[in-house]
Amino acid sequence: MDITTKTPPPPPQPTVAEQKRTVRGATRPGDRVFLGLARGSGIFLLVIMAAIAVFLTWRAAVAIGKNEGDFLTTFEWNTGGTEPVFGIAVLAYGTIVSSIIAMVIAVPIAVAIALFLTHYAPRRLSGPIAYVIDLLAAVPSIVYGLWGALILVPHMNGLFGWLNDYFRWTGVFSWEEGPARSMLTVGILLAIMILPIITNVSREVFRQVPRMNEEAALALGATRWEVIRMSVLPFGRSGVISASMLGLGRALGETMAVATVLSPDFLIHGSLLNPGGGTFAQNIASKFGEADEFGRDALIASGLVLFVITLLVNGAARMIIARRKEYSGANA
Repeated sequence: MDITTKTPPPPPQPTVAEQKRTVRGATRPGDRVFLGLARGSGIFLLVIMAAIAVFLTWRAAVAIGKNEGDFLTTFEWNTGGTEPVFGIAVLAYGTIVSSIIAMVIAVPIAVAIALFLTHYAPRRLSGPIAYVIDLLAAVPSIVYGLWGALILVPHMNGLFGWLNDYFRWTGVFSWEEGPARSMLTVGILLAIMILPIITNVSREVFRQVPRMNEEAALALGATRWEVIRMSVLPFGRSGVISASMLGLGRALGETMAVATVLSPDFLIHGSLLNPGGGTFAQNIASKFGEADEFGRDALIASGLVLFVITLLVNGAARMIIARRKEYSGANA
């Protein structure tokens, strides 16, 4: 008589809704502690952001209420006179233009370096290069500023002369033979500063591409560039956007390097090669020490605008990533 052993059926797997209920209503002490710490950290961060926004708004309202000029369009910063006048038109223009220049230069180069280190360079070469890039990310901004003032600025005349010879007709690259302490020089310096950040984050994102996706593309006869174009870049697109936003955040708020290189004034120059201009962070750093209480409130008002610009940039990045969820790698 044959006796057959029946294998007991596997235990039923919890549904997604049951898993969510288990996480929300954690029963183990460690789970409850971790849940409380995570939730408290998120709430604490929101409280800090709200406190910063309230403080900046309060102090800015005091200064703007006593301003004799238009805060958004005035091309002057004189907070020590009997009739204080200040505006952010030049500062907003300089901050945005220098950051755009930095991003246009840095993002393609950073992505190319990240792709080279992850898909082209041999391991014995990619390791030292990645180590040097990590060191560049740790260099203080004042060191970049000194290097820019002593090395970069004197050697920009050749580039400025070439741009003036061939692209002067655009008006954007006309040069009057002045010192190279201009927005283009600031943008190039900022690009060098944010390059390590974007490169490091993009490199780590490209390393997370599923190996099976690349091998499948190669098995179908794709070249290495086609593998990168069809498998690597779509997978890492949201990561590259996040890395770019990190770099943009540093470019928008950079202080000492810009203050060391730029020759500030309160005029908007049509050419990127002529000296002059200003940024929010550079103006705050250069005027905060000599400002009285009202002057500091005015600088805080300009800081509020930079705070709002940063929030808008991050919000736009989140919207772009949300629209590209299929490339986020979550479903890979």
